[in-house]
Amino acid sequence: MKYFTIYASLNDIDDIGNNILHVFAKDFRIKQNENDYKIQSKKLFNKEKMIIRVSSEDSDPSYFEKNIPGMMGFYDEIPFEDEQLKELVLTQISVLNTMIAIEVEKDIEEELLQLFTNLLAQIGGIGFLPNGILLDQEGLVIVYPDGKSGPAQFRPHACTRKIMGPEVITEEGERRKNNTIMYLNEHGIPFNQGLPQLLPLAHYSFKTQEQIAKRAVALLIIIQYACDVAQDSDIHESRDFFTGMLNKFGVEKYLTDNERNFLQSENPNKQEAGNISWQYEAYWVLIWALGLVDTLDFPDDICDCEYAIQVVSSCESFEQFYGETTMRNIEVILDEADKIYRLHWACVNSRIQEQEAPASLNESVVMERRRGLFWIIGHRDEEWDYISMDT
Repeated sequence: MKYFTIYASLNDIDDIGNNILHVFAKDFRIKQNENDYKIQSKKLFNKEKMIIRVSSEDSDPSYFEKNIPGMMGFYDEIPFEDEQLKELVLTQISVLNTMIAIEVEKDIEEELLQLFTNLLAQIGGIGFLPNGILLDQEGLVIVYPDGKSGPAQFRPHACTRKIMGPEVITEEGERRKNNTIMYLNEHGIPFNQGLPQLLPLAHYSFKTQEQIAKRAVALLIIIQYACDVAQDSDIHESRDFFTGMLNKFGVEKYLTDNERNFLQSENPNKQEAGNISWQYEAYWVLIWALGLVDTLDFPDDICDCEYAIQVVSSCESFEQFYGETTMRNIEVILDEADKIYRLHWACVNSRIQEQEAPASLNESVVMERRRGLFWIIGHRDEEWDYISMDT
């Protein structure tokens, strides 16, 4: 294997040169000619050479016009053992707009492969090997060429430019963004001034109070089932009980397709159970929006799970639960969405820089809050399981 290619969805390629220097400068000499990099080992008896070429839709639009459809066709033909994973991979490929192509003189050995995966982690995106293996940004296999799933817990990422197009600048959006930046400054949290505004209030289709309430109850029930799966409880007994709870509250149709498949599976996956269990934090946002939680505390710790359960378990019917809710002001909800969006950037930026998250932020809490808030506001009309986490 003499090639390693990184594909990503980025707003621009300005930082890629710094990423390359960060990974290779210690042990290699680097000569740059615009977006091409010639790299040679500094070691006396190792003259390893490689070339890294960086291109984007802006610099080489014809490449992406011709090759992205071909790449989608290639993976569409692979018989994935997990159809949901196939959909995620195809979604990721559809929004790729940046390529970092690495070519070496000899076959890539483990030491070099580690450097390449380090670069992948710095840039984000997916790694493509000549045999068709796809890697996530941590270097874990997403899928093998025969369709077998790898260990990666893959979720697609798209830059705001691919999803939203050119940034819409409004007075309302700027005010909201500046208020969030003041909050970040107060907590000593770095921010990206170039991170786009969220759209004005009138552009979003907020979920109704009833939609939020039904989703909240359905989510809590599937979370409880996931906790039983994770703790090796009797699956059949647990499934029967929580299916009965869904019917009792009349919220079965408010499960996502992934959750329904998880509930019906004869061998539910423990990793999936853990992922669903983390959604307590997204559920917490839903009951906050319904007025059942007074404030969203700083996201450095998990929510009060006991209280989260009690607000539903104390009710005998959905009607009783719904009667105790009061829809929060939608402008306040959008303010919180903007805040969590920029907090998420701070978490991701710290992780890329291999630093601790600022102010002890818990990135998992931040991500699940973002899922809940962006679903409520109807951001890009995305479904619950596919809320974009681009920063």
